[in-house]
Amino acid sequence: MEVRSEGIQVKCDKLQGPVIPRTRLRIWFIRVCSSIVLWTCLVQLVTVSELWHSHLISGITSGIYHIAQIQLPKQVDNGVAQVPPTYLPPRNYTSNGFLRISCNGGLNQMRAAICDMVTVARLLNLTLVVPELDKTSFWADPSNFEDIFDLKHFIDSLRDEVRIVKRVPKKFSSKHGYSTLEMPPVSWSNEKYYLEQILPLFAKHKVLHFNKTDTRLANNGLPLDLQKLRCRVNYQALKFTPQIENLGHKLIRMLNEKGPFVALHLRYEMDMLAFSGCTHGCTDKEAEELKRMRYMFPWWREKEIVSEEKRSQGLCPLTPEEAALILRALGFGRETWIYIAAGEIYGGERRLAQLRAAFPRIVKKEMLLTRDDLQQFQNHSSQMAALDFMVSVASDTFVPTYDGNMAKLVEGHRRYSGFRKTILLDRKKLVELLDMHQNGTFSWNEFAEGVRRVHETRIVKLTRRRVILDRPKEEDYFYANPHECLCEETNCDDLLGPHNSTQVP
Repeated sequence: MEVRSEGIQVKCDKLQGPVIPRTRLRIWFIRVCSSIVLWTCLVQLVTVSELWHSHLISGITSGIYHIAQIQLPKQVDNGVAQVPPTYLPPRNYTSNGFLRISCNGGLNQMRAAICDMVTVARLLNLTLVVPELDKTSFWADPSNFEDIFDLKHFIDSLRDEVRIVKRVPKKFSSKHGYSTLEMPPVSWSNEKYYLEQILPLFAKHKVLHFNKTDTRLANNGLPLDLQKLRCRVNYQALKFTPQIENLGHKLIRMLNEKGPFVALHLRYEMDMLAFSGCTHGCTDKEAEELKRMRYMFPWWREKEIVSEEKRSQGLCPLTPEEAALILRALGFGRETWIYIAAGEIYGGERRLAQLRAAFPRIVKKEMLLTRDDLQQFQNHSSQMAALDFMVSVASDTFVPTYDGNMAKLVEGHRRYSGFRKTILLDRKKLVELLDMHQNGTFSWNEFAEGVRRVHETRIVKLTRRRVILDRPKEEDYFYANPHECLCEETNCDDLLGPHNSTQVP
């Protein structure tokens, strides 16, 4: 009996042995299937939310976002928690189609273009696809929009004006019978052009792709609400990524600890000199190198350039040596901290020698930050330019040596931030004064007095933009002086005065 009993027990053990693993396998299988179903539902919800912006789903996702923000508040440098932003509800409208945009140029040219295209999308009741950044220009920066700007904030902060999605839905692809019309809009166009020439195109093509976006919206003559939307995008919606913001604020804090500082936008980089044909102060070998580069880029239309002619017209950036003389003449002393907001200066330290001799307290981001700090930004010129942009906006005094896109957008930001001191150099007058000083016609005192006198009225102040009819490239740029956005009233006549503007026929 015992033996049999043991035999029975052994059989039972054999029968029961596999039961436990099989049960575990069944439970594991159920869990895996449940997880797959849940994740599939989540992906579908996110997709539907992006494409159709359902109010219910947007509310749920927004609620989840805000709960996460409350649980994990953002910390600023002094340890005080920031209050998370509150966004207005999404605007409910029937979209006329999708607008894709490819921005061209450097960081600040692309920034202005994004502001313009958001405004166009709002005007035409379009759905805007997240902007594509230029990767083929001289700088060859591979950065995407979300590598430079806070994408979630951009989408959420503008949702009460325009719907923004990450990509065009597949249902509007050529596979489903839709074609994308690719075109550049006409430069400096007004509201009428977009309403009468562009909007009808969406009846046939549900997707339009603007392959060029620089200066495609007029400076003047637009409704006030559109002008204010351009400002809202520029000053509120386009925030840099947390990585860029944190490092930029670190730079600003380090400079502020040293005392008041000047941001000198020394636009004396290789691309600028090659594009403009300005070779004053360069060796013959350098001038030839810059000329070869100019011919390498077919979209730089002007090829044969007489450098001295352009310089005499005030169309060249100041050289580092000229900048040293001008800063001294303007009254900046040797003890002044100067931050050079620029990329690599053409000619390197050799060309900076005179500037350093006059102002020993010259610094650049590469001098203040460690290699580890800058590692993630290497070979990403737009991200590096974003750091210079932040420092320039925050500086005590901003002095650009050329009126390019960065100089203009920083000027506008500084106006918007309460009119921090910005000195706009009159390069045409300065070239005359510099040449008269260097050929011995003017003594130092005469030269310095002339420089100060010319710039008594060149400090940025509240004024209307100068309008030049039919010559938008020559008039004041909207983003350099967005006067419509600089006062609370619906119109600024009380502050600016009805006649405080210049219109040139």
